Amino acid sequence: MLAEYRTPPTDLATEPSRRAPFRPSSPAEVREEVRHALAEARRSRRRTDRGGDEVIGDALLVATELTTNAMLHGGGVTGFEVALDDEVVRLSVSDNSQEFPAPKRDDGRRGTMGPGGHGWPIVCRLARDITISELHTGGKRITAVVPLTPR
Repeated sequence: MLAEYRTPPTDLATEPSRRAPFRPSSPAEVREEVRHALAEARRSRRRTDRGGDEVIGDALLVATELTTNAMLHGGGVTGFEVALDDEVVRLSVSDNSQEFPAPKRDDGRRGTMGPGGHGWPIVCRLARDITISELHTGGKRITAVVPLTPR
């Protein structure tokens, strides 16, 4: 999986900025924000060669899992950011917890998988790079970079 890595607390001035803070109340709102950002990038850059269905699905799934984890385990989403360039989608989700995500532990029963605990391994599989930053205001921000080219 992903080795534990902590960055120094992030200064408020270096946090991603938006016109108004976006605090989604559901994973569906995050998916809509990602779809909108991808559509805007296609229109403004006239790109048709990147961001096919598989890649868009990966970005939407990563955004959904990060948001769901923040809501279930991180004390709620305190911020969301999506940024694109020609090669990647950068998804950042902030929450109220300083605890790092962890895959669910095996319950020891052969051939069974309990519910939950599978989102973080999905994020680790689909993202090219993941950074976890502690925030000065408390909590953390997880940024996952999803390539805009098929795996």
